[in-house]
Amino acid sequence: MNAHAPLAAAAAAAPAPRALLEVEALSVRFGDIAVVERVDLQLERGEVLALVGESGSGKTMTALALADLLPPPARVDAVRLAFDGRELLTLPAAARRALAGGDIAMIFQEPASSLNPCFTLGWQLDEVLRLGGVRGRAARRAAACELLARAGIADPAARLHAYAHQLSGGMCQRAMLALALARRPRLLIADEPTTALDVTIQAQIVELLLHLQRDTGMALLLISHDLALVAETAQRAAVMYAGEIVEYGALPRLFDAPRHPYTAALLAALPQHADAALRALPGSVPAAHARGRGCRLAPRCPRVQPRCRLEHPALRGDAQPVRCFFPLGDDAAP
Repeated sequence: MNAHAPLAAAAAAAPAPRALLEVEALSVRFGDIAVVERVDLQLERGEVLALVGESGSGKTMTALALADLLPPPARVDAVRLAFDGRELLTLPAAARRALAGGDIAMIFQEPASSLNPCFTLGWQLDEVLRLGGVRGRAARRAAACELLARAGIADPAARLHAYAHQLSGGMCQRAMLALALARRPRLLIADEPTTALDVTIQAQIVELLLHLQRDTGMALLLISHDLALVAETAQRAAVMYAGEIVEYGALPRLFDAPRHPYTAALLAALPQHADAALRALPGSVPAAHARGRGCRLAPRCPRVQPRCRLEHPALRGDAQPVRCFFPLGDDAAP
């Protein structure tokens, strides 16, 4: 008898480990208006997943819903919204806040306005560390200096006395990153973390962000409209348009062979992908109250057919799901 057979049988019978973040049919509503609908996402431990799309596509609303940062009267619903197997929407409010402020952290695209202008950086770090259970002012000061140093801030002890208006944009983003990492999150949501910075500082922040992600093993949900940045940093990407996911898949395959016309249009607007002149998609993302009953891209899509204006497509497919009746590369496509 094979001595390893019981171990092999036990391994085969053991359930597969859950993803760190599981999102099924997430919606965000303000009254009767849905700004985000039917969003499905799955994020593995230690993975970098990108959420991309134009401004107004619902990326930030999705992120704020995941981080429990949407104020009333927003209403968040989902078939499943789980972090490490725990259903977030059924957790008591105190437990949800503790989770969102600890295991789930978020940095924003306007770091200067995210820092409290009335308090020094040291006071804000001290408060976060105190809530995280670090006892003793001296211990918290040492931890704050270490966090600032890890975030690439020179002379951290001096920076503890600085206010937000005394810091550059890149320094503010590094400070926000230090605050986000203070409680050792397992998931960091980065919402357009380089938008307000110049090109040189953008590269430094991205390099730092990825270094910290690899060093800590945390998962990273990167929200961006910069497809070049996404191609260099993420393992998978979800393309969002008008409040819903329209395509989802692994990189670089998703960008090398897009199936949705919207993904293809985003790539065609990049200088490195354009054959000649840049091809911008006409029109703009429809407002939440002005979405038609058919495909939401139909008014802008160069491949639109009568069916597209009448019916709303579902997200279909396994390896690279796409929300389109006539996806690119499909023999039935026009």
